[in-house]
Amino acid sequence: MKILFIGDIVGKIGRQAVKNLLPNLIDRYKIDMVIANGENAAGGFGITEKTAAEIFSFGVHVITTGNHIWDKKEAVPYIAKENRILRPINYPPATPGAGSIIFTLPNKEKIAVINVSGRVFMNTLDCPFRTSKAEVEKLRESTNIIIIDFHAEATSEKIAFGYYMDGLVSAVIGTHTHVQTADEKILSGGTAYITDVGMTGPQTSVIGIEKEQIVERFLSQMPRKYDVAGGKGLLSAVVIEIDNKCGRATAIQRLQLTNP
Repeated sequence: MKILFIGDIVGKIGRQAVKNLLPNLIDRYKIDMVIANGENAAGGFGITEKTAAEIFSFGVHVITTGNHIWDKKEAVPYIAKENRILRPINYPPATPGAGSIIFTLPNKEKIAVINVSGRVFMNTLDCPFRTSKAEVEKLRESTNIIIIDFHAEATSEKIAFGYYMDGLVSAVIGTHTHVQTADEKILSGGTAYITDVGMTGPQTSVIGIEKEQIVERFLSQMPRKYDVAGGKGLLSAVVIEIDNKCGRATAIQRLQLTNP
């Protein structure tokens, strides 16, 4: 089985990159399932029902998110009922939405996806390590193919989480920092790992935002409204190959493609 995980989609340029490039990626790599982080899909901050529907129409099966999940308040009722959009599982139990899903493909193969948030330099949520492990134990009763989106800031926390989950899940894919790392690997227990899959959005930007605005902020230290950058789009992703029988990953490949 081959799974494509697309890094944080930022704004319209990110959505257009997915629309234009995804069909060829599915054909070229014989992809069975597509997962994408969409927490910045609507104007660079948050997600809406309209933008989520657009992303699903491109061929994405499950959308993961992170700390910007609640930025568009009108989306909360939609997130509460649409189980294909995940919010971090380590939010309090009464929080709207779901933190995991078991998705069934047309061939009846079941793939579990978990979305979890780190805590270092992030919001203080429940322990991502213990919360995820408890959920993995439940999900393994239904499938041994489990993908985790670990939405976190600190590389040390991400790496530690990868080793903690090694052998328990098929893949731990880091998101949030928008900069693709070059450390993709298969850990000793058979878990595919990358610290950050990167961003799908404006190529010439500072993590998706107009570069001049970010430079000005660093120079002046004054708060201001940020705008999503323009220009060409960049799609960042990984292709993960998994043994269907045991759930172990056999390969992980990093991708970066420019949308003309």
